[in-house]
Amino acid sequence: MDALARIGHAVPAADPADASPYAFPDGGTWRTEIPSVEGPEALAVVLDESARLDVPVHRVSQGSGVWMLTDAEITEMVESCAARAVELCLFTGPRGTWDTGASTRTESGGAGPRARGHDALAGCVEDALRATGLGVRCLLVADEGVLWTLHRLRAKGLLPTGTTFKVSALTGPVNPASFGVYERLGADSLNVPSDLTLDHLTEIRRVSRAPLDMYVEAPDDLGGYVRMYEVAELIRRGAPLYVKFGLSRSPGIYPYGAQLREHALATGRERVRRGRLVLDLLARHGADGGLSPLGARLPGDLERFPAPEGN
Repeated sequence: MDALARIGHAVPAADPADASPYAFPDGGTWRTEIPSVEGPEALAVVLDESARLDVPVHRVSQGSGVWMLTDAEITEMVESCAARAVELCLFTGPRGTWDTGASTRTESGGAGPRARGHDALAGCVEDALRATGLGVRCLLVADEGVLWTLHRLRAKGLLPTGTTFKVSALTGPVNPASFGVYERLGADSLNVPSDLTLDHLTEIRRVSRAPLDMYVEAPDDLGGYVRMYEVAELIRRGAPLYVKFGLSRSPGIYPYGAQLREHALATGRERVRRGRLVLDLLARHGADGGLSPLGARLPGDLERFPAPEGN
């Protein structure tokens, strides 16, 4: 902005009233996430590339689902992440987009990725119990009922107390009221759509301190938005914020299998490289401070609805 000011171009000043008053419990205002890390091999590539490019990674997330991984693969991912103090987040399933219902394939999208019927809800619970039993401590959910059910299981001690729940970008809230509802249903971090404006983030921060997750580059099926130059302001307005390094102009990867191996490895490397580009941009603007320490994962104290008594 200094160059513009020196030629007499008016530079708008940031309004202090727009800044988020919140931070993570460790005092940081932002963390990083590499999404779409679909198995042990892709994870190894991401971790190696992050070390090579010096990209700090707080969390990696997987989108195909717990049910698409063997116990041995989950255990390998848990151990690899633990060795690097990186949080591993796996998606619960099944989801309506892969179910037998035709409505998700209509123009309206129907109920989208939500869990259809009791059996799908039970399948998500089974995924959660299996994953946490193997050491996973962060679960991705795309259904309000699944979120509330898993939160109640956590409150009862049927899921480990330190388990956290992350709301998927596929169903992320788009206004302050819905954001607050998701928090109270048990969400520990919430993916919001990447087309929310800066003012929208400020509005959310007036009602909730729950961590935000946001793609600074979104996959094409989520809009393909590239907002790298806004990252500093996204952090200032949206803290505490997980900065997600997605990838546009890239074919879909879910549900992942060996037929997509080369694509998964190549896109994993490129997501880390995109992270390096964002970090370099922040540094050039003097806005790279406030990063949480590596290994930090907990969200702090959040608001919850009271869970009903009973078994």
